[in-house]
Amino acid sequence: MNSHPLPQGRQYFLDWLRILAFALLVPYHVGMYYVSWGWHVKSATLYPGLEPFMMLSSPWRLGLLFLIAGAASQGLLQRGPGFVRSRSKRLLWPLLFGMLVIVPPQAYFEVVTKVQHGGSYGDFMRLYLQAYQGFCDKDGCLTLPTWNHLWFLPYLWVYSLLGYALLKTWPRLSAAAGAWMSGPGGGWRLLGLLALPLMAARSLVGLFPSTHNLSWDWYNHVQYGWLFLLGLLAARSELWELARRHRNLALGLAAASWTLVQLYFQHYQDLAPPDALRWAQRGLYGAMQWWCLVAICGLAKQHLDFDHRWRAALNSAIFCVYILHQTLIVLLSRALLPLQLPAAVEGPLLIALTLGSSLLGYLALRRVPVLNLLMGVPGGKTPSQQRPGRASTMAPSSAPMSSR
Repeated sequence: MNSHPLPQGRQYFLDWLRILAFALLVPYHVGMYYVSWGWHVKSATLYPGLEPFMMLSSPWRLGLLFLIAGAASQGLLQRGPGFVRSRSKRLLWPLLFGMLVIVPPQAYFEVVTKVQHGGSYGDFMRLYLQAYQGFCDKDGCLTLPTWNHLWFLPYLWVYSLLGYALLKTWPRLSAAAGAWMSGPGGGWRLLGLLALPLMAARSLVGLFPSTHNLSWDWYNHVQYGWLFLLGLLAARSELWELARRHRNLALGLAAASWTLVQLYFQHYQDLAPPDALRWAQRGLYGAMQWWCLVAICGLAKQHLDFDHRWRAALNSAIFCVYILHQTLIVLLSRALLPLQLPAAVEGPLLIALTLGSSLLGYLALRRVPVLNLLMGVPGGKTPSQQRPGRASTMAPSSAPMSSR
């Protein structure tokens, strides 16, 4: 029998996890400016040595946000009717505004630097709004209009509607999931059985590499859709307490599997691995993703399950800062180019300027009617406390996926 009372109020550690996951976004995307992976603009000098450090968060960062978003959605569903309307207002207005206003500068400087587009920004916007498909290089053509880093918003909206329909059709499903989590052999269920969906999802990476094309991104849909559903069904179950109890074992499994995966990638960087080994690596990678999430959630449950006067303010700001940050990185990187700063100076400066500008944007926009809606900002003063069960939605950006 479960000796730990299930959470009834706000689970503060999930708020802190969301905030900390966001804290990785700005340095991660600044890092994308300097590494060999494809991105919108690139530094003249690349530093592939940064890539292993950036890959420390790649297996789990986005999955964590979908898991938390699922848990937040269960809280929103429990508050009564209007879920679909509130999710649509919260996610689709910022998506539309972002695609029309926030994202285009990223695409403009991408075509300026990659295909030497010589027109003005106004010329580019006319093509952008006409869905021009002629900006092409050896890697393909740029799809316009684009949502770039805002891809999380339509994905989350679709998953939210599907989750809503699922629970409306089978209202006892969440209780059944909670009962299953509370059954005997919780550690095996947590670390073994719940890893299987991500292991199976990883088998799709070769067929459906990550594209953020909503209609044809099946690898991402399987992994992120599963994690959203798990958060939705198990948010009020034994899941978080199990993660707390098994956090150290999960951390050890994650570290060992991450090391093996890195050795595999290094050894087969220029070689074709045997098929059996490729499939084994993909299964191990999927398990590693889950063990990372268990370890992170367990550590947060143990150490971060408390309130603080900054929590509500940061929670209120993260969505707006997320929307702004990647465009600001692109613009600031262009502004700093004439200074020819070394990367060791330029990188931290980009991080500081992006964070500062994003927060200033949030503080200004939260008092502007309509714009605060379009930027996902709660109007009025920064909240000192949110009602239990209410959680902000934030969106990350993409991480490189190897199909090897």
